[in-house]
Amino acid sequence: MTITQHRIGSGFDARSTADEVLAGIDLSGRNVLVTGGYSGLGLAASSALARAGAHVIVPARRPAVAKEALRDVPGTEVRELDLASLDSVRKFGERFLETGRTLDIVINGAGVMAFPHTLVGPGWEAHFAINHLGHHALVNRLRPAFAAGARVVSVASAGHFLSDIRWDDLHFRDGYDHWAAYGQSKTANALFAVHLDALGAAAGLRAFAVHPGSILTPLQRRIPREEQIAQGWIGRDGTQAAGFKTPEQGAATAVWAATSPLLDEYGGAYCQDCDIAEPATTDDMLIGGVKPWATDPGAAARLWRLSSELTGLDAFS
Repeated sequence: MTITQHRIGSGFDARSTADEVLAGIDLSGRNVLVTGGYSGLGLAASSALARAGAHVIVPARRPAVAKEALRDVPGTEVRELDLASLDSVRKFGERFLETGRTLDIVINGAGVMAFPHTLVGPGWEAHFAINHLGHHALVNRLRPAFAAGARVVSVASAGHFLSDIRWDDLHFRDGYDHWAAYGQSKTANALFAVHLDALGAAAGLRAFAVHPGSILTPLQRRIPREEQIAQGWIGRDGTQAAGFKTPEQGAATAVWAATSPLLDEYGGAYCQDCDIAEPATTDDMLIGGVKPWATDPGAAARLWRLSSELTGLDAFS
């Protein structure tokens, strides 16, 4: 399996918005699921998809908060889901399948960043469990609902530059660094798309990973102000650094990957700025691109097997 990681000339760029990439695309009658779809770029994606005619299902750990955030977005519904709990994922999947509805698009956008060392479930590191394993379980649970030509988009990040998969210490038993933990989970998001596409392509399912760009959202709420200043995200006066995207611009690449007909033959690709990303040639995350460990088919297959063993779920192989 070879993945194309070169720009294809989409006609969009880093400043394009979700509404702009959806211009002329009619999603009437389509069902879309967006985890994290009630906050930050997830809310921007849900809103744009709904405006394009889609019915948007938003799973939420805090349903009341989600309903309030989506109160003025017609065409959306909220259902309870905690990605840190395999039992919650099971119940969500069973309830959705009971409706008999199909899914045309799934955007795996929920996640955590820079958590203190936290173990969830059977002792899984929180970033890896929530950002990756919860979505692995969810997509496998929902497989019977996927419509022909469905797409699954994983919201990864240039954070994958920070860590490959730590095969010998996934859960940081031997020392902990919150940025390495986050980075490993973002690499896992990208590799998930690579192998899901390999497994699903014959049935018409395509999968992609995306880097939304630099954007300040509630995702960063647990990061101390001084660390945000040190990272160059905000100035001493609290103003956002130049080059950061708006939520609408941050949502655009995920929405583009979920809908663009240009991507029909490029499954498994890692995308950035509303196009397929180039291979990374530096370690500068602001420039971006994709590191080789995040698109390695062998590593993707290995991670899939491991994730299937940990969650007990493999509906595709």
